[in-house]
Amino acid sequence: MKLYPIQCGNFKLDGGAMFGIVPKSIWHKTNPADERNLIDLGTRSLLIEDGKKLILVDCGLGNKQNEKFFGHYALWGNESLDKNLKKYGFMRDDITDVFLTHLHFDHCGGAIEWNDDKTGYRPAFRNAQFWSNQNHWNWAVNPNPREKASFLKENILPIQESGQLNFVPLPVNGNYGFAPDLKMDIIFVDGHTEKQMLPILKYQGKTIIFAADLIPTIGHIPLVYVVGYDTRPLLTMEEKEKFLKQCVDNEYLLFFEHDAYHELATLKMTERGIRLDETFSFNEVFGY
Repeated sequence: MKLYPIQCGNFKLDGGAMFGIVPKSIWHKTNPADERNLIDLGTRSLLIEDGKKLILVDCGLGNKQNEKFFGHYALWGNESLDKNLKKYGFMRDDITDVFLTHLHFDHCGGAIEWNDDKTGYRPAFRNAQFWSNQNHWNWAVNPNPREKASFLKENILPIQESGQLNFVPLPVNGNYGFAPDLKMDIIFVDGHTEKQMLPILKYQGKTIIFAADLIPTIGHIPLVYVVGYDTRPLLTMEEKEKFLKQCVDNEYLLFFEHDAYHELATLKMTERGIRLDETFSFNEVFGY
């Protein structure tokens, strides 16, 4: 098995929304804001090469929305999914599976594209199977008012219409193995949205956890630094407390999806609770 970090593009969101009740005087130290109070964010996917499988975990915002839509999110930089797949010798048609941690637009927007011949939407990965879970899918296609703007039907329904949609069964006890031949488990968390899935992978003697929106950036590591978009913030704190302890006790590496500048990090216990230990690039840890 081999892993590759795939930066799909960068955008910005309001810093206050990203840090909830935490004052700007604190969060700006790790996530400085611009004159509009927007902070830099990434959409970093993880590509898993394992035998004949080429699995992409999340796929960014995509590019099918109109200029007005993207104007709200201040796209910046020149990173793209295709550019970074090519960097490692791959292209979209090589992808066999797209694993979606959840169906908010910044995680699954790249799954669907607009047909060049204007006949409608189609999967951006024509040879891939797409993976969600039944509970989260039901939650997304019948959105609550709080999340409705994040669950865009043009990102979601064409996956089902294509016949390429699959559901990961929910675990009976503990984590669930996504694929029998792949050393990957899943943590299910419900504070941000119903049944968000966090992949866990053993790789070159280390364990990597894809933190998704439970811990979007290094600035979100402290327990009470909870994203304002979370539907159940108190539950997020319960899940996060358990997650952070697990990471420290087992010396896990966190993989950040939304941190534009940091790919991996370790954590440590301090007098103030669990905090950032060190940050690393994939190249520093794994030699590429």
